[in-house]
Amino acid sequence: MTIGTESCENIVDKEKNIGPSWKIWRHKRYVVAIMAFLGFMNIYSLRINLSIAIVDMTQLKNITLDNGTTVLKKDFDWDSKIQGYVLSSFFYGYLFTQIAGGFLATKIGGTWVFSCGIASTAFFTLITPWVVKTNVYFFIVIRTIEGLCEGVTFPAIQEIWSQWAPPAEKSRLISISLSGSYLGAVVAMPMCSLIASSLGWEYIFYIFGAVGLLWYLIWIIIVASTPSKDKRINPIERKYIVDAISAVKSDKQIEVPWRRILSSTAVLANAICMTCEGWGFYTLLTFLPQMIKSLLGFDLNQVGFLAALPYLVTCLMVQVGGYLADFLLKRKYITTTQVRKLLIITGFSAQAIFLLLAGYWVSTIGTSVCLVVAVGLGGLAISGMGVVPIDIAPKFASVIYGIATTVSTLPGIISPILTGYIVTDSTNILQWRIVFYIASGIYLFGIITSFIFTSGVRQSWADKEEVIVNGNHNQSFEPTESD
Repeated sequence: MTIGTESCENIVDKEKNIGPSWKIWRHKRYVVAIMAFLGFMNIYSLRINLSIAIVDMTQLKNITLDNGTTVLKKDFDWDSKIQGYVLSSFFYGYLFTQIAGGFLATKIGGTWVFSCGIASTAFFTLITPWVVKTNVYFFIVIRTIEGLCEGVTFPAIQEIWSQWAPPAEKSRLISISLSGSYLGAVVAMPMCSLIASSLGWEYIFYIFGAVGLLWYLIWIIIVASTPSKDKRINPIERKYIVDAISAVKSDKQIEVPWRRILSSTAVLANAICMTCEGWGFYTLLTFLPQMIKSLLGFDLNQVGFLAALPYLVTCLMVQVGGYLADFLLKRKYITTTQVRKLLIITGFSAQAIFLLLAGYWVSTIGTSVCLVVAVGLGGLAISGMGVVPIDIAPKFASVIYGIATTVSTLPGIISPILTGYIVTDSTNILQWRIVFYIASGIYLFGIITSFIFTSGVRQSWADKEEVIVNGNHNQSFEPTESD
């Protein structure tokens, strides 16, 4: 497909004249990236606030009764098993809207699916204090609904960047967006601790719910579904983006080749790797605050700050991975497949090793360092896996990402429940070691899977289009792109 009458080099040169990339207000795609970054900050803030809130909700407090007597009492007397079900309930719903999110994004646009998913989750977060005081099972239902709403967001971002990201910048722009997730954890955890200790756990949900709705209002005002529909974008940048994407993407209406996708080794390998990452990630995301408080003996104010450190490192490593991938590919040192494998295997190896060390280097400093490194270096693996759907099938990237995130949500359901049954005494390091053994073994399986099966090559079926013309299906082909 041709790029138009003007040479690609001239378009790129003119686009650079808009201003350096650090002046993001002059480059609309970077404005979209920052807004998506803030959106993912909201996504993870809304998801993980319960991990801190539940520490305050279930700890003993001095409570003054009506007769003036002061007693020690918990707001909610939930044992570890009930807490496991409560913490995993978000993922009951999250599991079922991943594929639907990718499908909806391709039909009605990723920007609407992404923003409405966040806004809906924010609304249900606002009403959480009333719900949880009503009934724990009602609370589980509401958290499940929040998961349903938020489940569409990650697949939708793939569709957004299929419209906004020039191929040469896709790793960087996706990494910027996704790193907001981990910065969301970095910001939310200490903020939740401060809010809970000063205002009460209820205000955690009030504040973060309100922030999510505010973000939604800003998003719908300044972000358009495509560069062509954006009225504020510089015409030179619009042409640069549209022409760069047109070189590798067809505008024909096509059907999703479900059978080929579901039987693709590359798709399944990426789903397995994301599931392996999800196991360790969700285990620590939900239980790390409790582990820090009970096993390491920190108070609530310290818990949030210490629990946030691993995700600060993750945020940085996702950025490092994205820039490293673009650098290696631009210089053509190694192939796309080799870049993705390098990042995934390096991340998984570091996580497996340092999780095992965390179970034996039992000290305030030792365990903390190991957990920070174990979670943080996972950012390399995440930056590798997150771009694979666009590598192997850009037309169907949102659908493929939806499949992968659907499967990778299962650890979010199983891991907190299993951990709740294993760790009945959160001060017992032997019980935590079992949790770390399981996670490390799963990372090892991910290493083997990635080494053998991970691919960054455009798949042959991804270039075979079944075009819908007046209700009839006609097959056409495009040349396969090498890695």
